[in-house]
Amino acid sequence: MQETWRWFGPKDPITLENIIQAGATGVVSSLHDIPTGDAWPLQAVLTHKQLIEEAGLKWSVVESIPLHNDIKTRTGDFKRHIENYKASLRSVGQAGIDTVCYNFMPVVDWTRTNLMYRLPNASHALRFEMSDFAAYDIFMLEREGASASYSQAVTDCAKSSFEKMNDAQKVLLEKNIIAGLPGGEGSYTRESIKKVIAQFIALGVEGFREHLFEFLKEVIPVAQEAGVKMCIHPDDPPFSLFGLPRVVSTANDARALIKAVPSPANGLTLCAGSFGARGDNDLIAMAREFGPHIHFVHLRNVKREADGSFYEAEHLNGDNDMVGLINAFMDEEARRKQEGRKDIHIPMRPDHGHLLGDEIGKEGVNPGYSFAGRMKGLAELRGVIHALEVMRDD
Repeated sequence: MQETWRWFGPKDPITLENIIQAGATGVVSSLHDIPTGDAWPLQAVLTHKQLIEEAGLKWSVVESIPLHNDIKTRTGDFKRHIENYKASLRSVGQAGIDTVCYNFMPVVDWTRTNLMYRLPNASHALRFEMSDFAAYDIFMLEREGASASYSQAVTDCAKSSFEKMNDAQKVLLEKNIIAGLPGGEGSYTRESIKKVIAQFIALGVEGFREHLFEFLKEVIPVAQEAGVKMCIHPDDPPFSLFGLPRVVSTANDARALIKAVPSPANGLTLCAGSFGARGDNDLIAMAREFGPHIHFVHLRNVKREADGSFYEAEHLNGDNDMVGLINAFMDEEARRKQEGRKDIHIPMRPDHGHLLGDEIGKEGVNPGYSFAGRMKGLAELRGVIHALEVMRDD
């Protein structure tokens, strides 16, 4: 597997030199300065690529070319945005970058309620607390019909939690949920998010799924022609938030997507933390079933709780069998080698690291994207890969 690292560009406090120090050879990056929906000019892609290559690294994966909400709802200026997306894919392909990770999550990108969850070892992790999320949805956002989205036990717990929050805690909770996170598509106010939520709820799951398929039917032929493999990131978390439709949360969702637009350019990003936040997703089985279509991997672990809450665990110490999962990916790479595919080595990155050491309290560190925490995770994953390679050679 190719070791890669998420880089948010020249303003990222983690430098390209740091990435080399961590031992990764590939970079996962995007053009964050270009507004969502605009086309990526070839020169902008080449300039960003040159920065990466001059440091001695390779721009392995684009994560991501964000999709404008108009594309997801197929309203407004969606036709122009799709044409811009096609132009961006052509620019990426012409620049020699062959993998684009993207997501089709409605309204909110990856969502957590606590970005500084303290662990017993005094490091900090990202956490999704179901009762806190419900407290925001029901009692702060006051979304119509919100109570119906949760069990009575969660609602009762949410009410108790909300009553104990002071004003500062309420502000922080709202900021964590809707104010935008690295790699997201923007931020909302309380009133603006309610309007957008209602628009997506009206589509329903199947209506929203059809919008995804219609988008892919238009752009996948362009991607294939440009030599680009698209790989969708699963919903994070992989269940409904705010009553919104979710269409990339389960193995059945993945099967439907691959079947809808059969093409080598239509594939998956297998994010172990996202799919793994559901106990009914068998990650190893998914890796083996969808192996030929997996173009990118996020290796991340979680500790799940009965009500749907979870927190980001150490990479080798969560509910997901990371060793078994990596072994399945290595089997897929061996299969690709026998088949004569060019994309033998699947790019992976250590996704989300704990905040630890002198980075705690340091300004500018993106939640989940600390240097030491990801370097620790990458080292652990590298050790697993090395051990499995030795076993295969014996």
